[in-house]
Amino acid sequence: MNVIKTVDARGLSCPQPALLATQAIKKVGKGTVEVLVDSGTAKENVSRLAKNAGWAVNIEEQPDGSSRIVLEK
Repeated sequence: MNVIKTVDARGLSCPQPALLATQAIKKVGKGTVEVLVDSGTAKENVSRLAKNAGWAVNIEEQPDGSSRIVLEK
């Protein structure tokens, strides 16, 4: 079964989005983690930490200016 976990980190300043994403990927282990962010810095930090942990990263820009980062392993 593919685990899907959503982390809504919109409105949070760094390093909180990255910390929440790290906790989620450690808890899930493998599957899909969706991280919602609304700043470029958070998007870069979450993407970098996920790639370093061996997760595939797909970023989807949202109409409201936020980003949906889909992490898969």
